[in-house]
Amino acid sequence: MKRRVVVTGLGCVTPVGLDVGSSWQALLDGKSGGAAITHFDAAHHKVRFACEVKGYDPALYMDRKEIKRSDFYTQYAMGAAVQAMADAGLSGGQGYDPLRTGVVIGSGIGGINTFEEQHKVLLASGPGRISPFFIPMFISDIASGVVSMRFGAKGPNFSTVSACASSGHAIGMSFRAIQYGDADVMITGGAEASVTPMSMAGFANMQALSTRNEEPARASRPFDVTRDGFVLGEGSGVVILEELEHARRRGARIYGELAGFGMTGDAYHLTGQPENHEGLQRAMRGALNDAGLSVAELHYVNAHGTSTPLNDSNEIRAIKAVFGSHASAVNVSSTKSSTGHMLGAAAAVETIFTTLAIHHGIVPPTINLQSPDPECDLDCTANVPVKRTVSAALNNSSGFGGHNTSLALVRFRD
Repeated sequence: MKRRVVVTGLGCVTPVGLDVGSSWQALLDGKSGGAAITHFDAAHHKVRFACEVKGYDPALYMDRKEIKRSDFYTQYAMGAAVQAMADAGLSGGQGYDPLRTGVVIGSGIGGINTFEEQHKVLLASGPGRISPFFIPMFISDIASGVVSMRFGAKGPNFSTVSACASSGHAIGMSFRAIQYGDADVMITGGAEASVTPMSMAGFANMQALSTRNEEPARASRPFDVTRDGFVLGEGSGVVILEELEHARRRGARIYGELAGFGMTGDAYHLTGQPENHEGLQRAMRGALNDAGLSVAELHYVNAHGTSTPLNDSNEIRAIKAVFGSHASAVNVSSTKSSTGHMLGAAAAVETIFTTLAIHHGIVPPTINLQSPDPECDLDCTANVPVKRTVSAALNNSSGFGGHNTSLALVRFRD
């Protein structure tokens, strides 16, 4: 018998808020994190805006030495993890067995800001001036390692790297670790801090980004016929997953239950998707089957919804293929319309939003959806939140390289 897994803690640092409450309210209020880039001088860049994290103070979560030795993505991860553990009532080191507690935090790119800065040092001053902390600041697993050290978590500990599906895999594999008895508690999610000169130039030159430099807050517009690319975002999301009986014994508040996980590969193209996103279809069906859910029980899909011309219509066709006639009764939305595309942190933050949609009975909107694409002809929850019972939902993610994940979350019932 696979053990049941519940969500007991949430934490995030996003372009629209520095914690869960402010980020969720910003979504419901239709706010956008899009603005001119401040992290570096973007005057000579083709795309000069992004969804940056604003006003984050890592000193709230780390000491000065830790901050100095951490890339921004690790700093964001620590903030989200500390918040999530406090929200779960586990921040004092009580209520969990360190040997039965693990950490999996995904990142698509890791410490790229550190990489770029240290490369400048190499070119200007030679190899002898490279920081001895360069490698541990840069590599993608360090956020998981640092968070495990903070909480003494000695259970499963690793990082997942699958581009924009990274934290979908992180949460899914943490779910499996609890289901199959490798851990009782998992601190899991994703982190990214890739609003850097090289990242912006690379994504822009492959024509993945919106070029709406004059209206950055309106640039991320999933499912709109005028969409022209995604808006790069950054930040972190962390959820605390717990085995149900473990959570019950300590009287934990339960936001919802993670009931199913599907993951697939496209084996198709470096950055493109197969017709009707066949791989994502299989991931959604896998999550539903794992959860023992029928399509008729689903009320909401938090879509990958990147605001790129190819993805959005292709994902809608995939949803219609899986849900059949029930697709018209499902609310679909892309919260990337507010946060931008947070890459390896996206699935984790969107898992938080999907959990809150179930918990509060409110579907967050797709903002900037003014002229719906005729090919995106489902209820894409345009511009305003919708109050409805959400008993079950899917959270979809896909990544360059052909990686797909789908997480099935349901309202908790004893």
